[in-house]
Amino acid sequence: MSPTPEPTPARLRAIPSRLLAGAALAADRLVGERLAAEGAHKWHFAALVALDEAGAASQAELSRRTGIYRSDMVAVLNELADTACIRREPDPVDRRRNVITLTPAGRRRLERLDTLIADAQRELLAPLTPDQADELTHLLTVLTDHHRPPHDAR
Repeated sequence: MSPTPEPTPARLRAIPSRLLAGAALAADRLVGERLAAEGAHKWHFAALVALDEAGAASQAELSRRTGIYRSDMVAVLNELADTACIRREPDPVDRRRNVITLTPAGRRRLERLDTLIADAQRELLAPLTPDQADELTHLLTVLTDHHRPPHDAR
């Protein structure tokens, strides 16, 4: 008979940064699984949301809006273009760059991904009351805003 594993020490269970990291892992897993089932990932969602909320943009602007590295943005946009979710057109002001636009197919895709993300959030926050979930979101926003680098305008 194997011994019962020791529970995590109380001192470790009381460290906020450790708890945040554990919750972040669970959140990432839930969101990742939901999106992967639809052939998407979180960067697809981020790019589509940025285009939906702020309109057409260059690749560099989308990178700034989403926090996706420019080198990774090209691959994300290629994947979204392959599924007709975005359109790339030459910028009329600067023909050396492209303007990325959300297509009707991209809006439909975003609606589906929004539903999946909302489902994952409900599952993640299931042990909390609605008021607790709202308070947690507020507190996480305060922490994130406080620790955001000054040059980061996201």
